[in-house]
Amino acid sequence: MTMMPNWLMQRAFLTPERIAVAAEEETVTFHELHIRTLRKAAAMQGEGMGKGSRCAVLMKNSLDMAVTIHALAYIGAQAILLNTRLTAAELDYQLRDSEAEYLLYHHALEHQWEKPSWISIDSRNLESLTETEMFEKTFHLDETATIMYTSGTTGKPKGVMQTFGNHYWSASGSSLNLGLHHDDRWLCAVPLFHISGLSILMRGIIYGMTVVLHETFQPEKANKAIMEEGVTIASVVQAMLTRMLEDLGDAKFPDSLRVMLLGGGPAPMPLLKECKEKSIPVYQTYGMTETSSQIVTLSPEYSFSKLGSAGKPLFPCRIKIMNSGAECPPMAEGEIYVQGPNVTKGYWKRESTFHDGFLPTGDIGYLDEDGFLFVLDRRSDLIVSGGENVYPAEIEAVLLSHPSVLEAGAAGADDPKWGQVPVAYVVLKEHVSEAELLSYCRERLAKYKLPSRIYFRDSLPRNASSKLMRRMLADGGRHD
Repeated sequence: MTMMPNWLMQRAFLTPERIAVAAEEETVTFHELHIRTLRKAAAMQGEGMGKGSRCAVLMKNSLDMAVTIHALAYIGAQAILLNTRLTAAELDYQLRDSEAEYLLYHHALEHQWEKPSWISIDSRNLESLTETEMFEKTFHLDETATIMYTSGTTGKPKGVMQTFGNHYWSASGSSLNLGLHHDDRWLCAVPLFHISGLSILMRGIIYGMTVVLHETFQPEKANKAIMEEGVTIASVVQAMLTRMLEDLGDAKFPDSLRVMLLGGGPAPMPLLKECKEKSIPVYQTYGMTETSSQIVTLSPEYSFSKLGSAGKPLFPCRIKIMNSGAECPPMAEGEIYVQGPNVTKGYWKRESTFHDGFLPTGDIGYLDEDGFLFVLDRRSDLIVSGGENVYPAEIEAVLLSHPSVLEAGAAGADDPKWGQVPVAYVVLKEHVSEAELLSYCRERLAKYKLPSRIYFRDSLPRNASSKLMRRMLADGGRHD
């Protein structure tokens, strides 16, 4: 069993005076973060938590949440990270399914539970001046550190078990891909309860790097962090980057910004062109909760020559495309399979789904002749119209290339003749008619891919990581 020193303890020993977290309410060094974590951990032990405890965390981005996550590792407990946007019923399901014994929450997020079978503790009350020697001095890399539930787009959410080794190799693979600079500051405006946010927190202590932590994403604050606060790396999805560019206007980011890590699907050409004009170094990525963040990344030099690609796998990882039990040749579509030390060891209370060491992702894509991955869509989102496969992302990319469209989503609608037909939903920057948009699509899409209707919305449904929730597109909205 491979072991490593407790990451935060080791970091506080190696570089105690470096800034660990620059939160909106306070900035702390690694030494100060370690001391706060010791006190929080001691208080947790006083409440009965300890090695092997299953502790759910329902908190918003904050220094206190970062300390809470680290403290659970100090006492050897598993952190079950809950999405603050879920309903009480959804949270109740995840608490029961995870067999959580404790619920640590921020007071503002307190919910009324029907049958509480866990101990609920307001995190503000968890601090003790008592320090003990009963903390975890080492981490076993194959032990589960955190559990995150999938978004449930294909059924009931599943608890993804992430080991210390998964987090370590995610950080290592990322640094081998993006490089590591002594003055790096990583902007985290995505939720810590999501893998994109948690991975930044982990990288911060492993790299000895400052995490600039925002409670919520606000484009003007994100831009200010880059323009005035020395942020060198930022993690965003397309909707976030679009809003940042709108707020930025004619200004440009400083040269100190070296990576804009873009997840959540292929970027449309107009967005990439605008970023190129403004010299924004966009790195497109593909990853998921099961891969502990990114597993494939496209560096900026390929943004246009490999337009639409997520890139190649990180150094310690492999990917392949499978169809009907056989590995696909280049350019052939199939399900994406992933392998690597950052890939989960499995789902909580679910049977393993690995095949020859590879995890099937449920995503459809292909590899080109050069080994670049192109992600087409979720298998569950695929629209089958008259026997033809229609990928919502392809329709969305065309709509997003129209100058009047801010956001776009596509999904299948039942049809007596074709089985399903695609329909689209858009948020506009400026007025344009449905007829104009359909004409625009008609020039760029095969007839069977053409949306039968286009609905206009004030917003599109997204989850906590701003990922489009296509299964919810048909709920509500208006048609002009």
